[in-house]
Amino acid sequence: MGRAFVYVILGGGVAAGYAALEFTKRGVSQGELCIISEESVAPYERPALSKGFLLPEGIELVLGTRIKSADVRRKTLLTAAGETISYKILIIATGARALKLEEFGVSGSDAENVCYLRDYNDANRILNLMQSCAGGNAVVIGGGYIGMECAASLVINKINVTMVFPEAHCMARLFTPKIASYYEDYYKSKGVQFIKGTVLSSFDIDSNGKVTAVNLRDGSQLPADMVVVGIGIRPNTSLFEGQLTLDKGGIKVNGKLQSSNSSVYAVGDVAAFPVKLFGETRRLEHVDSARKTARHAVAAIMEHEKTGEFDYLPFFYSRIFTMSWQFYGDNSGEVVHFGDFSGSTFGAYWVSKGHLVGSFLEGGTKEEYNALAKATRLKPAIEDLAEMERQGLSFALTVSQKPLPLPPVDVSGSGVVLGRPIYAFHAAAGVIVASSIAAFAYWYGRRRRRW
Repeated sequence: MGRAFVYVILGGGVAAGYAALEFTKRGVSQGELCIISEESVAPYERPALSKGFLLPEGIELVLGTRIKSADVRRKTLLTAAGETISYKILIIATGARALKLEEFGVSGSDAENVCYLRDYNDANRILNLMQSCAGGNAVVIGGGYIGMECAASLVINKINVTMVFPEAHCMARLFTPKIASYYEDYYKSKGVQFIKGTVLSSFDIDSNGKVTAVNLRDGSQLPADMVVVGIGIRPNTSLFEGQLTLDKGGIKVNGKLQSSNSSVYAVGDVAAFPVKLFGETRRLEHVDSARKTARHAVAAIMEHEKTGEFDYLPFFYSRIFTMSWQFYGDNSGEVVHFGDFSGSTFGAYWVSKGHLVGSFLEGGTKEEYNALAKATRLKPAIEDLAEMERQGLSFALTVSQKPLPLPPVDVSGSGVVLGRPIYAFHAAAGVIVASSIAAFAYWYGRRRRRW
């Protein structure tokens, strides 16, 4: 027995939800579209891990279902229960999985109070532990995006937090030491402690299967009522290895998010797509990229000839405590810091080969962030770094007044643009689409909202 659909979306996160929304906006017929997900709930917004479900009406949901194998030549998917689901067009939105401690030679992931944060069930588990650990001790393993966001949420909920990571400073794949120092000082003022330059070596686990202490390689020991681990992710590509071309750890696609098989598209964390601005293939792990790749892929499927190449400016952001930062472009080359690092508004530019390639701003307004994005996309020539530093934010505000160039017409017919390896921070565990426990707690219990 089996089922057949015109369009199948494989995955249940942000990219899957936004792809489904785009299909319905473009008039997909009843019964043509199916979402297959291992999760037991409909696609939802991961940044808040809230009950903001993204499921439109009229879509067949196959939830709690694991796909055992895929055959892209025959256009079929085989479920673990033995059902065959066929498609005409497949969108792979399988995202990525959290790296486990065992992959680094440390056991204990199955302990009752050791948590990862990747999906809805993970968020529920952390929330329950937070509620039972008020006034207790939490150890956060990892100093990236997830670690920073979780630490903030835990300390807000009156839990004593210690962060442990091997790098010299937090968010090492994106932040400069100067930027990192600002956020570390702020976290310390809120009660978060940092232990840097070492890693977890083992846990002390009691007879009830709970971690009671975290042992570090430097010989120190930390008491623990709960442990949150954020040490990286790995794209879920195993179903398609040997069938589709892979690159940068993900599924390689062209400017229309189409894989090496014309009936298969990939979006979100699992997609390695050409970033036209830099002439490179990159795989980006952020909710903004997930949303926009999903929309563009569906547009390319429904109106292939009318849809141009995906033209994306890499973008990352975070909102923690009362702070909010945004980053655009690439963090390569020389760094020019600007603004008041003793205040609430500051930033940095990255200049490579004489051109602006990246921008960062903390505490900006909507207009300032927009100016930063536009200036980065324009990639203006930079002749005097000292003058750029003197101008600071006003540099981006001035440059952004210039019109964006018209996009070139692609007559080459070429597929994916080849490029050098992705910059490390783009694959950071920190930059993934599952972040704020505080936001989840705020939304938790609200009525399920359908689009």
